[in-house]
Amino acid sequence: MEQARPTIYDVARQCGVAASTVSRTFSNPARVSPATRERVQQVAREVGYEPRPLARAEAPGRIRVLTLVVSDISNPYYVTVIKAAQARAIERNYTLALADSDESAQVEASNLRQLLATTSGGILATSRLSDETVRQIAGHRPLVMVNRRIEGVPSLVIDTASGMRQAVRHLAVLGHRRIAYLSGPRNSWINGRRWQAVREEAASLDLEVSFLGPYAPHRQGGHEAADALVLGKVTAAIAYNDLIAIGVLQRLQVVGIRVPDDLSLVGCDDIFGADLTVPGLTTIAGPADKLGSYAVDILHSRLTGHGEGPGSLTLDAHVVLRASTGPAPAS
Repeated sequence: MEQARPTIYDVARQCGVAASTVSRTFSNPARVSPATRERVQQVAREVGYEPRPLARAEAPGRIRVLTLVVSDISNPYYVTVIKAAQARAIERNYTLALADSDESAQVEASNLRQLLATTSGGILATSRLSDETVRQIAGHRPLVMVNRRIEGVPSLVIDTASGMRQAVRHLAVLGHRRIAYLSGPRNSWINGRRWQAVREEAASLDLEVSFLGPYAPHRQGGHEAADALVLGKVTAAIAYNDLIAIGVLQRLQVVGIRVPDDLSLVGCDDIFGADLTVPGLTTIAGPADKLGSYAVDILHSRLTGHGEGPGSLTLDAHVVLRASTGPAPAS
C-alpha cells in the first residue's frame, strides 16, 4: 500500500504548533516569528512534507516572481511606475509579471486568482477591488497597495489631495470663483479623496464648486466632460487625471472655447505629453517612480521576513504651472 503523504497536521504535531501556523510559514512567512519559521521548515524537511503549489511559490529561493496589476496599461502614468518596479525587481533578483485590469474589478480579481497562484506577492496600483476582497487576498499573499489605503495592508500614496488643494488656491488667486471637478470612476478610492479636497478647499475660500461626472479616465471621457462644461457656468475645471483633461482640451478647441482665455484647466499626474499639449497642461505631479521601487522593497522585506509589518507612506505632490491656467475671464 502506498504510504500517505505528510500533511501540515503532521508537521504541526511534531512542532507543537497549530496547523494554521504551519500554513502561514509557507504562505506568508513574515507573519511567523523567525524561530518558529525555522523550526517548522526543519520539521517539514524531516518528515518529507511538501507545501501545496500556492504556498511553494512563497518559499524563499524558489519562485521569485512579483505581480503588478495596473488599472489601465494604456495610461502613460503607469509607464513610470512599471519601469521603476521592474528595475528594482531585477536588482533584488525577482521577475515582474504585469497585468491590466482594464478599470474592472472583475477582471482584476480574475487576473489575481490566476497570477498569485504562481507568484510570491502582488502590487495593486489604483485597485478597483473592494476592501474585503483585498484583505482576503492579503491573507494568502503579501500585497502592497499603490494610491489606495486599506487598513492592515501596506500602502504607498502620492498626496494628490494636497495637490488638489494647491490647485484650488492657484485658481482662486487668478480670480476664479466658480470651478468644476471632473470626476473619475466612482469606485476609485483616490478619486474620492481628490474630490473631497477640492470641495473642502473651495468652501474654505468661499468659491462655488460643482461635481461633474463620473467620466471614464481617458480622453473620450474628457470629450464627454467638455460637453458638460460647455453647458455650465464655471470659469475653471480640475480633472481627475491628465487624460480626462487632455480630452477636454481637445474637445474645447473643436467647439471654439479658448483655454485659458475662456476657461482654465488643471489635470493630475503630469503624464508624458502633458507639457506637449497646446496650451501646455497645468497639472499635479508626484514621484511615480518611487511608487514602483518602494513597492518592490516592501514586498521583498515581507517575503524575507525582515520587514516591520504593514505600514503606509505618503509622498508629496505639487502643482506644475503651465499655460492652461490664466486669469478668470471678465463677467
